[in-house]
Amino acid sequence: MLQRASLMTEGPRLCGNSWVFQQDNAAVHNARLTKDFFRENNITLLDHPACSPDLNPIENIWGWMAREVYKNGHQFQTVDALREAIFTTWSNVPTSLLETLASSMPKRIFEVINKNGGATHY
Repeated sequence: MLQRASLMTEGPRLCGNSWVFQQDNAAVHNARLTKDFFRENNITLLDHPACSPDLNPIENIWGWMAREVYKNGHQFQTVDALREAIFTTWSNVPTSLLETLASSMPKRIFEVINKNGGATHY
């Protein structure tokens, strides 16, 4: 999945050459193959606690996607139709949303520090 993602081009494009990748410490993210991928591609990781939605803007993207997929109370008759809607929505995540979330990271981190690791409004 990491190899298919546009991680290597979009990270530097959105955040500059000194960008840092963020993921939580879930077991799948700490697999040897995952760690090897980041090391071999010289990708710097942000170190933070597992399951920290306060620092995980992908949660905002999932929320946006769910609202788009089910807009106007839309229901799906088949799994294939739902799958297609999810893939279409994923392909159409606005660049402006990604840029807004990326630029919010310093504020997110600052707020978590100020709250001593407690909940934030993010």
